[in-house]
Amino acid sequence: MTTLKRTPLFPVYEKYGAKTIDFGGWDLPVQFSGIGQEHEAVRTKAGLFDVSHMGEVEVKGEKAFLYLQQMTTNDLSKLEVGQAQYSVFCYPDGGTVDDLLIYKYADDHYLLVINAGNTDKDFAWMQEHLIDGVQIENISPQTAQLAIQGPLAESILQKLTDTDLSAIGFFRFQRDVQIDGISCLVSRTGYTGEDGFEIYLDHDKAIQLWDRLLEVGQADGLVPCGLGARDTLRFEAKLPLYGQELSQDISPIEAGIGFAVKVDKDVPFIGQEALKAQKENGAPRKLVGIEMIDRGIPRSHYPVFIGDEQIGEVTTGTQSPTLKKNVGLALIKAEHAAVGTELDVEIRGKRLKAVIVPTPFYKRPKQ
Repeated sequence: MTTLKRTPLFPVYEKYGAKTIDFGGWDLPVQFSGIGQEHEAVRTKAGLFDVSHMGEVEVKGEKAFLYLQQMTTNDLSKLEVGQAQYSVFCYPDGGTVDDLLIYKYADDHYLLVINAGNTDKDFAWMQEHLIDGVQIENISPQTAQLAIQGPLAESILQKLTDTDLSAIGFFRFQRDVQIDGISCLVSRTGYTGEDGFEIYLDHDKAIQLWDRLLEVGQADGLVPCGLGARDTLRFEAKLPLYGQELSQDISPIEAGIGFAVKVDKDVPFIGQEALKAQKENGAPRKLVGIEMIDRGIPRSHYPVFIGDEQIGEVTTGTQSPTLKKNVGLALIKAEHAAVGTELDVEIRGKRLKAVIVPTPFYKRPKQ
């Protein structure tokens, strides 16, 4: 029997009532108080997530910029020091190795944040394509990551630091921020559709900071949140999850994140030709939002039909806690992807009616 990996916060899960599951080989909390309550807390107040399972890789050296330009789909030349960029590793055929965040420390120093289940695969991929003048190091084991998300995230976190958090803009970060006396990297990227911060710190300080945040945030309604709410929150905002909306067989263009694919940048990158062809000629498939007309909840991998033709499948689906509707994301043949198109989802052997609707399902209100 394989032993599940654990984050530095595992020892306090029980104290906060966590129910854990096997998530890609990790023993992680799916919920604390309940997925619906946690989802609501993030949309209206604030939630705290343990995302220490995510992978972190440092890339250093005089050729670090060139190397990452060749490896990733976005244009790194647009990135300033202190800024983060969403990007993708692709295979030569345009399929997705992983989606990731790149933090620029300096022209010759970057931090990559990658998906937990892909950390070993991604690191091997990076090693396979390594060039002279670049060093890479997997610092995941010594790094913890907490995410505080929701409209009150800034005011709660501000209680523990003298750094002006309002000065950290969207997709920006600051290093060596002292939070409750702990040196942290603080960024503002989010994966919930809400405002919020990611806090990177030494793994041995994670419990101290987790406890303190929940202590100072309690009066504002801050609650610990698990993977269940993280999934419903990111799904409503149409943020892709690797293994569902993205995979070796799904390109970033098909998944609707073509904004992170710059096919005309100066440096050729892996997958460029295939992705350029998809951008110019249209990808064969498209990710769309669907809403059930008949009663039933669409789930991952349920087949989608028009008439007798299977045109694709559901990638993620649930009852949206915010909308109180049964909705899903589906990857289908592009010619059927127009909003308003009716189709059928096969749920437990029955074909049930659904309609293509605009996405994202949720956008946070303008402040």
